[in-house]
Amino acid sequence: MSDEQKPDEGHILRHDIKNQLSNIILAVEQLRYEIPNPNDDCKFYLDAIATSCNNINSILNKP
Repeated sequence: MSDEQKPDEGHILRHDIKNQLSNIILAVEQLRYEIPNPNDDCKFYLDAIATSCNNINSILNKP
């Protein structure tokens, strides 16, 4: 494979980070579904995790 065909390291890193973020987002959504009557603290932490993941995803999607 020539140098022109190889994905750059930044692209690979972004891809790997986004894959891990997807796992975290899915886990948060599963927890929201499985926890009956979550208290305010639980909701706060789940929201904070989801918001942080979305913010990181937005940073990774910038050109």
